Amino acid sequence: MEGGYFSEWLNRYRHHLRMRNYSSRTIQSYEQVVRHFGYYVWLRRNIDPQKLMIYWEDFSKARLETSVDVAPVLISDYLSFMGSMRTYKPKTTHRIISTLSSFYRFLYTQGVVTSNPMLGVERPKIKDQELRYLKHSQVLRLIASIDDPRDRLIVRTIYATGVRVSELCGINIENIDFEDETIRVKGKGDKIRIVFVDHETLEEMSRFIGNRIEGALFIGQQGHNISPRAVQHIFKKYAPQGITPHKIRHSYASELYRRSKNLRVVQENLGHTSIKTTEIYLHTDLDERKRVYQEFFPLVEQPARAEEKEPEGKAVKRE
Repeated sequence: MEGGYFSEWLNRYRHHLRMRNYSSRTIQSYEQVVRHFGYYVWLRRNIDPQKLMIYWEDFSKARLETSVDVAPVLISDYLSFMGSMRTYKPKTTHRIISTLSSFYRFLYTQGVVTSNPMLGVERPKIKDQELRYLKHSQVLRLIASIDDPRDRLIVRTIYATGVRVSELCGINIENIDFEDETIRVKGKGDKIRIVFVDHETLEEMSRFIGNRIEGALFIGQQGHNISPRAVQHIFKKYAPQGITPHKIRHSYASELYRRSKNLRVVQENLGHTSIKTTEIYLHTDLDERKRVYQEFFPLVEQPARAEEKEPEGKAVKRE
């Protein structure tokens, strides 16, 4: 099966995302990107290129009744066109490229297109992608500085488990297994996963919960689960400027990888579908980098190592 219009395949793509348990917000974002690209393709094929900007400001004149089969050069033209209208951050362009890549992978598997036009599209470099985060000792100092038991436990739980804010807010008491030291959380796309938690954090949870046996772990307004906005407010109150719940999750990932060097476990603990997403969280430890440099770089002289190789009891003759 080949061919088809954006109008028909956009609906099928939406259904495909629902079947994969994508959230409604994510589906809406993906749909908007594909729809705008479909409008652009229709306009390029049906109007005077000199009038493209005029028509682009009024989508009521654009249509989706045009073939989804496009050449890679049209993708590049679209990205250039979008960049010419306003300053797009590299992350926004990344999101557009990722969405169109997902859309055309779907079309290719359905036999609608004979080749994926996104394969040759380069993504812009993101400067300073390595986010600021806190080291282990710094996170512990942050936690110790918080007097309020609930707020302190919220920050500690994020660091102890690496959960997202939305996952933290959704934790109920019945999701916690105090014997196995695990918590059952609902991640993106309503995917369920098990995260691990240390004994001391569980003891704090037990004291915090008291006699309650069910319901929200962290209670917000009107007895419901605490909201992500409330958690973000807690971080603004206690944490250094720029340190968000996501950065503490970043600290969790970096610390776990630094000690274990097991990228796959970090990926599964974080709930990432792609290991490439996990990689941006990780940092090579400075001490490890120094050790490798001193051990392997040929210009580095290491008399100390030579001394270590001398048999015991023999002194090294010095000039």
